[in-house]
Amino acid sequence: MTDLAWHFDLISPFSWLALPRVEALAARHAVAFRPVLLGGILQHWGSIGPAELAPKRVHTYRLVQFQAERAGVRLRFPPRHPFNPLAAQRLLAGLGAPPAAVRAAFEFVWAEGRDPSDPAELEALGDRLGVADAAALANAPESKAALRAATEAAIAAGVFGVPTLQAGADLFWGADAMDWAEACLADPGLLGRGEMARLATLPLGVERRRS
Repeated sequence: MTDLAWHFDLISPFSWLALPRVEALAARHAVAFRPVLLGGILQHWGSIGPAELAPKRVHTYRLVQFQAERAGVRLRFPPRHPFNPLAAQRLLAGLGAPPAAVRAAFEFVWAEGRDPSDPAELEALGDRLGVADAAALANAPESKAALRAATEAAIAAGVFGVPTLQAGADLFWGADAMDWAEACLADPGLLGRGEMARLATLPLGVERRRS
């Protein structure tokens, strides 16, 4: 079985939408839950998040709300977004990101609409996760190093956004890629045949100059 890893950041509502599918997959296969820092990934690739592009921001938020309601997933945006997820991601990294803790953290942010960048709320999240001093664990050198290493490993694997399910060398980005990911897991040769194979080497026709 191909090694599976799920790269996520609590800042991403699409990660919350993908979580139930990832948990269902983890019930059948071993999946490593890997907290990463989306900001670091975007900076590496010279990208911006959808909330950083003004016309795209409300569109994205409403799309997430629509998809959550259609899927029957509870969703309430935090009081501000984007928020700074660094401390919460370090907290999860310091805990080793066990699936139960990952779900509890996502529920805290996206089902209850709470902001883990607020120091008091970070401590409330720590209480939820059984951590006596969340700030201390988030600021521990080991936690910082774990998040940094996971983010650097994700970038090295080609991860460019979250959520991303990694299956060996193959990456499936976004909550809406889960059907495709499961199809590829069921048929390991799918990406190597026909048009799927041709697309991997399709040449650029034009390249926009980056400022």
